[in-house]
Amino acid sequence: MSDRYDQGMTTRRRVLGDAHVARAEAAKTDFDEPFQRLITESAWGAVWSRDTISPRERSMLTIALLAGLGNDHELALHIRATANTGATPGDVIEALLHVAIYAGVPRANHAIKIAKETFAEMEAAKR
Repeated sequence: MSDRYDQGMTTRRRVLGDAHVARAEAAKTDFDEPFQRLITESAWGAVWSRDTISPRERSMLTIALLAGLGNDHELALHIRATANTGATPGDVIEALLHVAIYAGVPRANHAIKIAKETFAEMEAAKR
């Protein structure tokens, strides 16, 4: 694999957690391996690994974009990743307020529901 892939895996593990990445890797098949390599090299190795903005800021941007586009499954994943990026629930609601204004109230409303459920699951897992 490439240096970009290796950096991507390091960043992906730091943001999403070892357990999530291990599950994704275990589920990888010959069919989706090219896609997994693509997102590891591009999203994680080329974008998330940049040091121009903080992981907290990147997390907030990602959450806002996912919510605005209605990518609910990925949204919950990135809400969980806030435990590793430093984005707080207060940061998340601020991002989702922007979603309401710029992408629509229904998208923000649904994203807030997902965020509340995900944060509650995260809190319950701590107990």
